[in-house]
Amino acid sequence: MKFNKKYLYPLALLLILFAMWLTVGAESSEENVIYTKPAVGYFEVTITSSGELQAQNSTSITAPENMRQFRINNVPILNLVPEGTVVKKGEFVAELDRSSLANTLQDAQLSLEEEETQLEQARLDSTLTLSAARNNIVDLEYAAEQAQLVVEQSQYESPAVQRQVQIESEQALLRLKQAQENYQTQVKQAEANVRRRQTGVQEERNDVQRIREILNQFTIYAPENGMVIYKRNRDGSKVKEGSSISAWDPTVAELPDFSVMESLTYINEVDIQKVRTAQRVDIGLDAMPEKQLTGQVTSVANIGEQRPNSNSKVFQVTIRVNETDSTLRPAMTTSNTIHISSVDSALYVPLETIHTYNNVDIVYKREGQSAVMQQIVMGMMNENDVVIQEGVDLSDQLYLSLPVDTSAIERRYLPSEVLLEYEEPEEIAQQE
Repeated sequence: MKFNKKYLYPLALLLILFAMWLTVGAESSEENVIYTKPAVGYFEVTITSSGELQAQNSTSITAPENMRQFRINNVPILNLVPEGTVVKKGEFVAELDRSSLANTLQDAQLSLEEEETQLEQARLDSTLTLSAARNNIVDLEYAAEQAQLVVEQSQYESPAVQRQVQIESEQALLRLKQAQENYQTQVKQAEANVRRRQTGVQEERNDVQRIREILNQFTIYAPENGMVIYKRNRDGSKVKEGSSISAWDPTVAELPDFSVMESLTYINEVDIQKVRTAQRVDIGLDAMPEKQLTGQVTSVANIGEQRPNSNSKVFQVTIRVNETDSTLRPAMTTSNTIHISSVDSALYVPLETIHTYNNVDIVYKREGQSAVMQQIVMGMMNENDVVIQEGVDLSDQLYLSLPVDTSAIERRYLPSEVLLEYEEPEEIAQQE
């Protein structure tokens, strides 16, 4: 009996401690579970993206547009005023490299000299040819006159002699007539040859003149008053000194009209389906956080593009700024919050409460000390929350994470007629 009492009390103490550990452990594991309750109120879906200001309208400052006529495809910029320089109409903006076109001018001048030489030679040849033809006609006139005298003197000769001299006279007259006709043809040929050479000379002179005019345009001046903003290339880089200007896109810079500004942004391919023209936009400026602007979506690109440092396709969206502000400048970074849709009174829960089970959207509800899996029907969704149309009440407590053990959990599904209410509009839209 003494042996039993000796070990009875320590054993009882161990049992009590074990029971306490089980109780405290269960409570502590329960305390680690975080719950949340649905909320009711104004719910809005927005898309936020960064962008850049630009003027809706601007005047382009361009290199000569007809450089392609002389096979000049790219021209380097030797000098360019700093971006942001305020210029007046007619003031210097940029200087282009003239070396390529200067070589073209030299070749054109050589061609002009050659055409002028050929023109002079054609005139000399015409003079000599026509002079010889005229002398030949004079000689033939004398021969015809002499043959006629012989005919007159042969009247006392025999008929045979008279016939012979008559034939010779007629032949002399025929040669004279042919020579006169040939001379008229030679005159026309000479005139045509000279005209052709004159046309060649004029064309070469016109080329030289056009090249000189283009060379004068290689010094670029401001077409209007404004602030110089460098042109941005397709890859996002800006034109600068040393850049080459393409003859196919000769724009060097822009003179923006600050009266109407736009925010240019890019939306990923997942969200672009939600963006429509005329949607309201809140615009913030990184440089001036205190300034808040409003805007409206004016255009949405139909074709995506791959932007630098981006792995996915994005679509260009243009947002017109409603306000006119003299402090706005092109290339300022903007934050754009596009308002997609909203509901005045909606029941919504955090996205962390939403799970998927066998391709069914579910939440886990707390009922007493246990969890229940509940099928739901979701509505609009934003970055943090989602509207619940069926399956959740305002009084429910929802698990923000998965319960510890879901193997034997009760599973509740919505009636098929309830699900059908939300499936019909979608199916009708697909059929249309």
